[in-house]
Amino acid sequence: MRGRWLDWAIAAGVAASLVVAGHPATIPAYALLATSGLALAARRTAPIAVLAATGLLALGYQALGSDVPVIAFLFAVYSTMRAGHRLITVAGSVLMLAVLPLAALVSPRDLTTYEAFAQSRDVLQIAWLIAAAAAGEALRQAERRADEAERTREETARRRANEERLHIARELHDSLTHQISVIKLQAEVAVHLAQKRGEDVPEPLLAIRDAGREAARELRATLEALRDDDKNPPHGIDDVQELVQRARSAGLDAQLTIEGERNDVPAAVERTAYRIVQESLTNIARHAAAASAKISIDYRPDALLIRVEDDGTGSPGTANPGVGLLGMRERVTALGGKLDAAPRDEGGFAVRAELPVAQP
Repeated sequence: MRGRWLDWAIAAGVAASLVVAGHPATIPAYALLATSGLALAARRTAPIAVLAATGLLALGYQALGSDVPVIAFLFAVYSTMRAGHRLITVAGSVLMLAVLPLAALVSPRDLTTYEAFAQSRDVLQIAWLIAAAAAGEALRQAERRADEAERTREETARRRANEERLHIARELHDSLTHQISVIKLQAEVAVHLAQKRGEDVPEPLLAIRDAGREAARELRATLEALRDDDKNPPHGIDDVQELVQRARSAGLDAQLTIEGERNDVPAAVERTAYRIVQESLTNIARHAAAASAKISIDYRPDALLIRVEDDGTGSPGTANPGVGLLGMRERVTALGGKLDAAPRDEGGFAVRAELPVAQP
């Protein structure tokens, strides 16, 4: 908005200066002078058209007898060169230098050929043209270097972020993964030995074993996400069909339904939707003893609705919510959404999530 106001202010100032410099003149000459200046208001959006318009208008008021310097044309040369149209700027300037004497010759002042060329040299000096073109090119080069510097900074920041992400992944893998694996292994050995001896396995020990399994799986998923980059993008809604196919190959009758019109969905919502379906199908396979499952994704104007239901007998996460279900809830809450995971009245378990498509 400030740029447009500035363009109009410059155009009005140039128009006023041309009208004052052309006084006294005929009404058509005044009109051409004013129009030549006002045309500069469009120099950012249509520099080539402004170059042509100011050149023709300058020829017009020169032909009507107003020997006013072609200031508007010089502004147009600057703007066209700044926009990167070098060849057009040079061609237009050369053409203007060649045609100006002809406009002076047909003017009512009855000039000789020498006088016409001399006047044309006065109203459009080559030095002015070179200065205007050089200023436009210099500013264009400065803006290009600034853009390159900004792009370099962004690439450097992105590279450092990737390096930091990989560093965190390595640290987690080298330290936390080992400790969780030891806990999981020791708990599984203890459960196995107790069952082998025919003893009752304590509930806390079973909880430690299950929590260790969930923690190991979630840690692997976290490491996978940390290692994701442009060459290996995170999973999204398009990958849900692959999850369903994998569940079918494992013996689960999984059906996927997608409704609504798909609009722009934020990447974070895409990843969370994939994780919800992935976690739900994993829980069904581990805990539900289900024969079938229904997955539905409903695109709404303001939200993405996800529903995963099974007909099993288990109820994962209700009595002792695991790391997976808690992580699912945390992802949904972070996006400002809602999650409901509970047994169904007709049997089985249902996970319902509502994710806003515009992040808060």
